Amino acid sequence: MDVTLHKAHQIGANPGPAEYFTGAVTLERLSNHDSIALTQMRVSFTPGARTAWHSHAEGQVLYVTSGVGRFGTRDRVFEIAMGDVIEIPAGLEHWHGAGPDTPMQHIATQPSPDADWLAQVTDEEFALT
Repeated sequence: MDVTLHKAHQIGANPGPAEYFTGAVTLERLSNHDSIALTQMRVSFTPGARTAWHSHAEGQVLYVTSGVGRFGTRDRVFEIAMGDVIEIPAGLEHWHGAGPDTPMQHIATQPSPDADWLAQVTDEEFALT
């Protein structure tokens, strides 16, 4: 069994599809090894950029690596910042992204890259209230 080393300059970056994101978002797949039952993505959001509403059948963990952002559920919106960890239960509808004036980057870890994508997050839903 071999170890796989992904050098930083070899990790490909792709824009987040407009159907799943508002604003400029960059996706970098960090884990792609068949023997490891998880997916890791580094996701970079420009100010105001965010995901659409979505859920994960097996849950998700976010680790904020830089910046200040927001995380929302149907009940409330939280401010998140570098070093914060968000554990999202399976099936919970949520969204995440940068703050309105600050970029944010996080590592998203989940058993499967699949998500149930829903509607875009409105400006009213994005607001901290």
